[in-house]
Formats: sequence, structure tokens, C-alpha cells
Amino acid sequence: MASRNCRWELFFAASLTLTLALIHLVEANSEGDALYALRRSLSDPDRVLQSWDPTLVNPCTWFHVTCNQDNRVTRVDLGNSNLSGHLAAELGRLEHLQYLELYKNNIQGTIPSDLGNLKNLISFDLYNNNLTGTVPTSLGKLKSLVFLRLNDNQLTGPIPRALTAIPSLKVVDVSSNDLCGTIPTSGPFAHIPLQNFENNPRLEGPELLGLASYDTNCT
Repeated sequence: MASRNCRWELFFAASLTLTLALIHLVEANSEGDALYALRRSLSDPDRVLQSWDPTLVNPCTWFHVTCNQDNRVTRVDLGNSNLSGHLAAELGRLEHLQYLELYKNNIQGTIPSDLGNLKNLISFDLYNNNLTGTVPTSLGKLKSLVFLRLNDNQLTGPIPRALTAIPSLKVVDVSSNDLCGTIPTSGPFAHIPLQNFENNPRLEGPELLGLASYDTNCT
């Protein structure tokens, strides 16, 4: 009986190990699919994404991608890479991502609201591109965010008040866009210098709480 129990325990342990390995494999493949969706959405004349091969087990061997010890993607660094095209909504699947660096490119289109699903994101750098549309309210869900740099784009609309509820936020730069409304002053915005909001001709502020609606005539 003892021998039978031992064999069962070994079988259970082996099955559990295999199951966990398969889960990690599926998750890694999902992250690879998300990054490959980004590759497909971008024009890459300098071939910096040449190593992004979707047939590999996981994307941790790809250039410009960093993973943790569990082979989960934690950093994508494609700053100043001469990329154009648009952002893929699939990036929102990278739930362990901490650093998204896509600054100084020629990326166009809008910021997908799906990026609000990046719950572990610390640094969000899309500055110096040609992004249009509004700053998604969903970014207020990024409760680990410290750095938000969206300056030097063509973004419109108000600064989402949801961002004022991110306690970890230290740096916000939305200068040189076409934002409107007023500048928040609550939460982390109490310590953001006004120069980080400059060169938005339609942006007013700082807001005087309780006296006026911040988004008056702001579309």
C-alpha cells in the first residue's frame, strides 16, 4: 500500500509540474502573440524587429524585450528606432509589463484603451511621436505607474481626472500637444511642474476646484 501511495504521489507531482509548465508555455505564447501583433502594426525600415519570430516558444530571446525569471515580458524598449505605424491593442495582454518605451518614433493613430490593463506598468513613454486622439481614461487603472510621458504628440481632449487617483505617479509630461480643459491640481498633480503642461494652446489652469467644470468647451 505504501508503495502504491508513493507512486501516486510521484504521478501527482509530475502531473502538477507538467500542468504548470504548460500554463507558462501558453502564457508565454500569448505574450509573444501580443508582441507580434505590435510588429505587424509597425513599419520597421531599420529591421530592429527582425528577431521577433512568432515560431519561438517565448519572446524572451527577442531583441529589445526583457523578461523576468518566469519568462514573462517586463520591458519593451523600442525608443528612437525609426518605427512608424500604430499601436496594437494586443499590448494590453502583457500583464507583467513594467516598462513600455516607444518614444522618439513616428507612431501614429490613437493610444488603445486596452493599455489600461497593464496593471504592473511603472514607466509609460510615448513621447515624441505623432499620436492623435485623447488620453484614455483607462490609464487611471495603472496603479503602479510612476512615469507618464506623452509630450510632443498631437493628442487632444482633456487630461483624464482618473489619473489623479494614481498614488505612485511622480512624473507627468503632456506638453506640446493640443489638450484642452484645465490642469488638475489634486493627488499627484499637486507636485507636477506647470512646464510639463506647456504648449497646449487650449489648455487652461491650474483648475480652481469647485468653481468651474474643468472640461468646459473641451472636445
